[in-house]
Amino acid sequence: MNQKKKIHIGTSGWNYNHWKGTFYPDEMPKNEWFEYYCEIFHSVEINNSFYQLPNKGALQDWKDVAPDDFVFAVKASRYITHMKKLNDPREPLDNFLDRVKTLDKKLGPILFQLPPHWNVNIERLESFLELLPDRDKYVFEFRDESWWIDDVYECLRKHNAAFCIYELEKKISPREITADFVYVRLHGPGAKYEGKYDKETLAGWRGAFEAWSDSGKEIYMYFDNDQDGYAAQNARELQEML
Repeated sequence: MNQKKKIHIGTSGWNYNHWKGTFYPDEMPKNEWFEYYCEIFHSVEINNSFYQLPNKGALQDWKDVAPDDFVFAVKASRYITHMKKLNDPREPLDNFLDRVKTLDKKLGPILFQLPPHWNVNIERLESFLELLPDRDKYVFEFRDESWWIDDVYECLRKHNAAFCIYELEKKISPREITADFVYVRLHGPGAKYEGKYDKETLAGWRGAFEAWSDSGKEIYMYFDNDQDGYAAQNARELQEML
């Protein structure tokens, strides 16, 4: 993390077998990967929680390995976002929030990634936001462009929830700021999760970060272009630019 400006840079996940030899040393055992990751980056987005929520033991282990200033962003369960589409979420939401509390002070933003081909539903979003405890930071990634409208932005601002700025399959979302923090996900410059961002693109993000930081925003950015370890390479390059 850039301590002075509170800019957190990392990757979406760290446990990729194909990162062995590209990011992790060939001889390093898998059970040492996260410790190695923490030596280079000070934040990570836990994204396997989208498919299956890690048990408390795993979360506690990760928390214990991570340094004091480390931040975990966590992606919410697809059961909440894709199956129930934020409808009647109380029980699964409570279960999820109770589990991630294990990370304690190292818990950062909680990401709700909403599905493509689901048209905007302001009432559903507002009702869901009303249920969220004030203690945490929340961010919403809208994969359907019908959500990219002023009414949604205002709804998020009302609750200090962030609009996730992202790039996916050459589609770039608006750079809309709706909270006291900014959350960016880069899924790759080419096909989904593929390709490496060039230095010119990274320099452009550095400029945006400087502007947002100067306006008092805390910034979280995660690279999800995991092909060939490009996410870790890009995160490292951008971190060195700041």
